[in-house]
Amino acid sequence: MNSGTVQYSGVKCSDEISSVLTGNEYYSKKKRYVKKDGSCNMVVRHVPEKWLLWVTDIFTTLVEIRWRVMFLTFALSYILSWLFFGILFWIIALTHGDMKDPNNEPCVYEVRSFTAAFLFSLETQTTIGYGFRGMSENCMIAIIVVTIQDVISVFIDTFVIGIAVAKMASARKRAQTVGFSNCAVISLRDSHLCLSWRVGDFRRNHMVEGTAHAQLVGHLAHSTGKVNVTYKDLNIEENNIILATPTTIVHKITPGSPLYKVSLKDLRKESFELVVSFTYTDDCTGILHQTRTSYTPSEILWGQHFQEMIKVTRRNYRVDYALFNHTVKVLVPELSAEEYDLKKYSQQPKHKPLHISSPMAAVELVNGNSLEAEKASTSSAVQEHEL
Repeated sequence: MNSGTVQYSGVKCSDEISSVLTGNEYYSKKKRYVKKDGSCNMVVRHVPEKWLLWVTDIFTTLVEIRWRVMFLTFALSYILSWLFFGILFWIIALTHGDMKDPNNEPCVYEVRSFTAAFLFSLETQTTIGYGFRGMSENCMIAIIVVTIQDVISVFIDTFVIGIAVAKMASARKRAQTVGFSNCAVISLRDSHLCLSWRVGDFRRNHMVEGTAHAQLVGHLAHSTGKVNVTYKDLNIEENNIILATPTTIVHKITPGSPLYKVSLKDLRKESFELVVSFTYTDDCTGILHQTRTSYTPSEILWGQHFQEMIKVTRRNYRVDYALFNHTVKVLVPELSAEEYDLKKYSQQPKHKPLHISSPMAAVELVNGNSLEAEKASTSSAVQEHEL
């Protein structure tokens, strides 16, 4: 492909990006494999012994359910336990004859009805102790039931507190404060086409260590209903990050990259999904977290570069998160990385290698003007030296 002019997608990165117009064709947004918030867009059906698996791992099940369901579950666990032991105390009092003979030495003082037995069970388990109802030494069975209720009460309290703490300290909540840019960009870096996206921590505390990872997820649906899902890893430069300030993660499109033969025109027709993640350790809690998101081809902007958002002052580094998703237009040829490399090396004189040091020089080289490319590169180098 030999493009004489360079075009730009002059849009600003936003949440509303849904499609890209390509001549007379329209790229429709397909169902996502991973949603923008990082959750997987899938429904699992016909799992063998599903309820048994949930009950076996009851702790994880309760951590993953919604807060309102968890509160309802714990409230029922307390109420049912009070009711169960209240029935036991009522049966003991009924069997011992405390209901019929007020002069009889009771098993439990002031328990002569079901309501009184329920209140005694509640006061015992919650350790209220109003002073009206209490155990006597006349019934060993009542003493055993009270002991069992106290032990069960300790287990219920421990379970409830553990679930609540685990849910509040869930990695999903912390992951919401570490975010990715709404779109990815393709631009030139050191005379190479590169795919990049941004990640930033919206809290002041930086991570102890973080690792970035990216995959191209492709899915091909056959007429028979079968779906093939493929995963291709992307090599990331400097994937180990200490995220003190927002960082741009870069994938250089080299011959080993799945995007090496993809041009701007091809990108608009592709149906893959770029799934990116950032796994890190919070320095406050020491808990391992992971933040995920995905980009469709319509959310990968060709010929764009992220706007700088970090300024250095006399005392500190100032980060403006209002520019986190903003991009600016840059000169990038519409060729694939493979075609661009062929153009670049074919235009170089054998006696003198041509170093491309600016986007303008790259465009002139792609257009076949090697002399103009050399002038643009030299001019850029002079300007950098003067600065």
